[in-house]
Amino acid sequence: MTQEISLTLSPEEAADENLLLSLAASKLDISPTEIMHLRIVKQSIDARKGKVKINLKLLIFVNEPAPKTVLREFNFQNVSQKPEIAIIGAGPAGLFAALQLIERGFKPVIFERGKNVQERKIDIAQLHKNQALNADSNYCFGEGGAGTFSDGKLFTRSTKRGDISKILELLVFHGADSSILFEAHPHIGSDKLPVIIRNIRKTILDCGGEILFNQRVTDFVIEKQKIKYLIFANGEKFSVQKVILATGHSATDIYELLSAKNILLENKSFAVGVRVEHPQSLINAIQYHTKEKNPFLPAANYNLVTQVENRGVYSFCMCPGGIVVPAATGINEIVVNGMSSSHRSSEFANSGIVVEIRVEDTKDFQEFGDLSGFKFQKHLEKMTFHNGGGGLIAPAQRLSDFVKGRLSSSLPKTSYSIGLVSSPLHFWFPEGISQRLRQGFQHFEQKMNGFLTNEAVVIGMESRTSSPIRIPRNENFTHLQIENLYPCGEGAGYSGGIVSSAIDGMLCAEKISL
Repeated sequence: MTQEISLTLSPEEAADENLLLSLAASKLDISPTEIMHLRIVKQSIDARKGKVKINLKLLIFVNEPAPKTVLREFNFQNVSQKPEIAIIGAGPAGLFAALQLIERGFKPVIFERGKNVQERKIDIAQLHKNQALNADSNYCFGEGGAGTFSDGKLFTRSTKRGDISKILELLVFHGADSSILFEAHPHIGSDKLPVIIRNIRKTILDCGGEILFNQRVTDFVIEKQKIKYLIFANGEKFSVQKVILATGHSATDIYELLSAKNILLENKSFAVGVRVEHPQSLINAIQYHTKEKNPFLPAANYNLVTQVENRGVYSFCMCPGGIVVPAATGINEIVVNGMSSSHRSSEFANSGIVVEIRVEDTKDFQEFGDLSGFKFQKHLEKMTFHNGGGGLIAPAQRLSDFVKGRLSSSLPKTSYSIGLVSSPLHFWFPEGISQRLRQGFQHFEQKMNGFLTNEAVVIGMESRTSSPIRIPRNENFTHLQIENLYPCGEGAGYSGGIVSSAIDGMLCAEKISL
């Protein structure tokens, strides 16, 4: 017999397995010896009323053993001789589309502009060591996409779009900790994601699929509204029947290629701003209502949102116990992002704080038509570079100084290893962005007393929150003009984050296989 119960405990109590067993037995009015196994199926932290509590939902196995596995069976079959589907991009959308195609009896052939995850790590190390940017192998491009070297956050609001539990179970199948199946805000960590990505690659190859690295698409040969061939930077040509386009939102050369071929694109809203970094101890004190460190509590996070002058201002990709990293993909631009390991052990907490950008906000770039949002984004990234300290040294300002509109005479310690230079972001940011950010930070101080402090630093530019362009498709995921082109994922403008991108990739593969 199985029973499901809920408990609300202190962090110390929730970490005590023997106490959980005793409390479960008491609640079910049985002897602890009758409980063969208990499993956490949901866990969340409630710190709203000052005293931190852990909410647990437990599945109790009474007088019967727990099943050996909670994962479903995956139909990973040999598809080496099956019909081929080309996939451009090996990020979450592309990889999970490939897994779904295999289950449906199709052979995925993935073309990735970057390198495999092991070689990609070397390029990222060189980026930090001597600012040597490889335009095709960096924090955005390469096996696993931008999600590989990130916090690995798996929380999504796309709960009605697809089978989230299957995404999580596939990640566990490939090496993720099973805790992601029940945590309220699951994450994997940048230290563990590369191994999981490598295991997904192994599954695809073992089933007869193909993954070709260092293959950047530079052109399409189109005949009768269908892509006939993919052309690569090395001059090679590949014949295709159907193409899943899953390039991610930083592959802006794909947007320019589509536009040059008069393939329909659409401007869409996106967001830009800064990455703000606090001492993690300060965020812990604010969120947990005490300066005392509790070893039974994780590094605290936050989720902030407000409206300023008819635009959303909100936190994005918050990384507790994380670091700020350089996420540029081209020369003479600065882009920053955040990441953290599974332990979230850094002394810093960082998050994007961004302002909603609507199509009408890019009116100064309307001459570029459907690329106006993208051109505005690039303009901001180059402006950030020119206000930096040379190379990838990023412009920064103490948070209170930014809000008060004054240059910082010094900057606090930072996790951004390449370095910061004091710069008046409040002055050279476009006024519509600067003013909304400054008011937004004041609103956030009302929600989190102590948040607005000169212990924190704002770093420019956080500009890759989502795609500024949508590649339109119909209900069958087919492009409105090109009959065998299936845009999906963040780069196509239909998702944001690992899980929603994976869902979109799987749904796309499902449509193709019908």
